[in-house]
Amino acid sequence: MHGGASTGWLLMVLCAVSGAYCLLRTRTGTPQERRTARSEALMGFGMAAMAVPAAVLSPPDWAWAVYAVLFGAAALRALRPALRGGHHLHHLVGSLAMVYMAVAMAPAMTGDGGGGHAGHGAASAGAGGIPVLTGVLLVYYAFYVLGSAGRLLPGAAVTPAGGTGGVGLGPGGFGGGTDGRPELTSACRLTMGIGMFAMLLTL
Repeated sequence: MHGGASTGWLLMVLCAVSGAYCLLRTRTGTPQERRTARSEALMGFGMAAMAVPAAVLSPPDWAWAVYAVLFGAAALRALRPALRGGHHLHHLVGSLAMVYMAVAMAPAMTGDGGGGHAGHGAASAGAGGIPVLTGVLLVYYAFYVLGSAGRLLPGAAVTPAGGTGGVGLGPGGFGGGTDGRPELTSACRLTMGIGMFAMLLTL
């Protein structure tokens, strides 16, 4: 992230594309799958907005409060499903991480009266944050990215012994999943995990 505005643009595009794909997924699948896709679309677009280089668009001070409230509400919404574990727990962690970054990047926290947004888009090193909490989140997302990358490998999509109830290779890719393209869903989640890791590095 410390490479300059070009890194911010790249991150913004990747997160926006991931958010757009997740938005398309809200049109199909079960109600739970559509709800999951909406949460992931919100995360993708939120990360894309935070990654816009400050040299191009420096948001008003109140924008950080909007981010915090928006993702705080998303965290509350994910709390009950997260108690059952699974991917909902990851949504809860992601929403709380977005709240944390919004608070840490707010001008009142960083002492930057006019450009707290530069912490993501332009990768300024003056961001706030609690080092221990930032470190814990970095470790979490590092493991999440490695796990997501592993699930994208062809060898990870092997039909279990017995041939029933498993995920096998199909003509169009890895097979399995209800949206017909589970590899794209996994790739979007991997992209957003990498983006979150990169954004946390700026705190």
